[in-house]
Amino acid sequence: MRVLGIDPGLTRCGVGVVDSAGSRKAVLVDVGVIRTEPTVTVDLRLAEVADSIDRWMDAHVPDVVAIERVFAQHNVGTVMGTAQVAGLAMVAAARRKVPVALHTPSEVKAAVTGSGRAGKEQVQRMVARLLGLADLPRPADAADALALAICHLWRPAGALQGGDRHELTPAQRAWAAAEQAARRTPSGVQGR
Repeated sequence: MRVLGIDPGLTRCGVGVVDSAGSRKAVLVDVGVIRTEPTVTVDLRLAEVADSIDRWMDAHVPDVVAIERVFAQHNVGTVMGTAQVAGLAMVAAARRKVPVALHTPSEVKAAVTGSGRAGKEQVQRMVARLLGLADLPRPADAADALALAICHLWRPAGALQGGDRHELTPAQRAWAAAEQAARRTPSGVQGR
């Protein structure tokens, strides 16, 4: 299974792709941060994020997209941008009929560190350890996106209704897997 984790944010949106390697192991495929300038109007920033998410989806053809569940914060401006970007990610997945799962920050922290109250640095260290990385994934948004993807591999609850591939017949799943494998070939991968 390939999971695209998205840590939504308007200024910095973490994106990370991991593949399941069986028995609670994950392999890093790609990681990055989509950045927009706060001096640009929100509509143009959202368009830039949407285009970038589309490129990540097309380049990596995930089986599921795991997004951090937006929750109320004291800063309304921050939560609005976060919610808007989360919505863009859900739409990008829905258009491709890719299932979406939402995970809370404490659920993600508990999955990768054992504690739902872990700090950013502890999450970064555990993500690096779980993926066998020599360096900590930076910035924290990138590590959080990878943590979301790992969390979904280990705790696949939280899936939304649209695009649920688990309802396919074995023959349909085999066909979908063959189509995805064909799209993952170098000729089918688009650059970011």
